[in-house]
Amino acid sequence: MVLVARRRCGAALVLAAALLLAGGCTQRPTFVPAAGTPTPSAGAPGPGAGPTPGPGPTPGATPTASAPAAVRYAFPVRGPASYARTHHDYPAADIMAPCGAAALAPVDGEVLEVSRVDRYRRAVDDGATRGGLSISILGRDGARYYGSHYAAIDPAVAPGRPVRAGQRIAAVGRTGDASACHIHFGLSPACARTGDWWLRRGAIWPADYLDAWRAGRPLSPARELRAWRRTHGCPRA
Repeated sequence: MVLVARRRCGAALVLAAALLLAGGCTQRPTFVPAAGTPTPSAGAPGPGAGPTPGPGPTPGATPTASAPAAVRYAFPVRGPASYARTHHDYPAADIMAPCGAAALAPVDGEVLEVSRVDRYRRAVDDGATRGGLSISILGRDGARYYGSHYAAIDPAVAPGRPVRAGQRIAAVGRTGDASACHIHFGLSPACARTGDWWLRRGAIWPADYLDAWRAGRPLSPARELRAWRRTHGCPRA
């Protein structure tokens, strides 16, 4: 009886070990998005840390809204880049990056405006042309995203066409009123959708959102922009 019990116990242990080994072989790896990669699930923080904080806090309100689940976000430059938390005259960010670096769509959305010709003339200094080559996008979250000073814009980018977060849309440059290669990046409510360059260039401070996207967190500026519009309306030039 003791021998039979030991044999049964040994057989059970062998079977249990086999099941454990089989389970280990069928386990799938979990993929974690790298910092700066668009994250499809809302509210899930990425594993990477954000960039080193700047010298002071961002002027304006600190955003707290998480992005809608269906909207993805991406840092607007592929590769090395830096930006300050303040900007001259109005809220925006100058993202410094190497000339020719890939400029990416920061959000899922639709292209509103594309300027492929650098019409800026310093003697005239027209605000409407200071950005040189530029693109504005209406995000699926309702916010407007603007980038300018590009060296070239991809042929597939045109008004009315969709773009995906992380899609290459242009190359970093210094067209318009720019002395060094960078992207002027602005967030604004899409009041007139097109033509309102004085608002399109920037209404709220982007640095906190850039921090989040670089760290792989899908943070939307839509709530802060709605609050801004309730307070300021749609200013005229």
